[in-house]
Amino acid sequence: MPSQKVLTERRDRAFVVTIKRPEVRNCVDAETAGLLFEAVDTFRKDDSLDVLVLTGAGDVAFCSGADLKDVGGLGGRPGARESGPMGISRITDVAKPTIAAVNGYCTAGGLELACWCDFRIASRNAQFGVLNRRWGVPLVDGGTQRLPRIVGLGNALYLIETGVLIDADQAQRMGLVQEVVAEGQALSRALEVAAALSAYPQTAMRNDRRAVLEGLTLPMEEALELEVRAHRDTLADPQMAEWLRRYAAGERPPPLRPPE
Repeated sequence: MPSQKVLTERRDRAFVVTIKRPEVRNCVDAETAGLLFEAVDTFRKDDSLDVLVLTGAGDVAFCSGADLKDVGGLGGRPGARESGPMGISRITDVAKPTIAAVNGYCTAGGLELACWCDFRIASRNAQFGVLNRRWGVPLVDGGTQRLPRIVGLGNALYLIETGVLIDADQAQRMGLVQEVVAEGQALSRALEVAAALSAYPQTAMRNDRRAVLEGLTLPMEEALELEVRAHRDTLADPQMAEWLRRYAAGERPPPLRPPE
């Protein structure tokens, strides 16, 4: 019987990946990590999928981190060195948008998984923290690198050093979370956003994304050159030509708006 620790579902052109271990607040053991890797690998290779949405089963937790009862298994999992103990944190060649739909606890390695995504949409009951600080367990799934890039140095060190548990509103004020929605609505809102992203011409958006991510650590002059290189094929995209024709004809699709 196939494992049910990670569920995958296609929703039009979105790919929903759900960590399903609610009895342990969706913490990740070696098997779960391997299944997460397989899910992300499927997404990045499938041209019929535009957006990945990562979430956790139930309303109690997105993911509470690594299963500390299986630390040896996580570290010894085949491919762990290349993809990260939690399964996906060291994968950097996904060329399409990723969204974390966060419900409940998003802590320790779970926070690192959420930071792996491009941005985060949180339910009102979401909580975030480097709770592994209490046990002397380090961040080895990208947290020390992604958190400062997302929330700035001071906020990152505050979270990492104190192990403080913060709510969705404080996470949004820090820039860790981009939208806060009603409890139980994070996934549906993430799918709404994913549908909007799928409706855009893909080449320009994906090349913009690439330029942002690859240019983060470059000096400005080099980053601007990267931007030009990243868009060498954008102007030739037939989708862009079609959208410009529609614009000239007076068509104005309504923009995506944040939740009220």
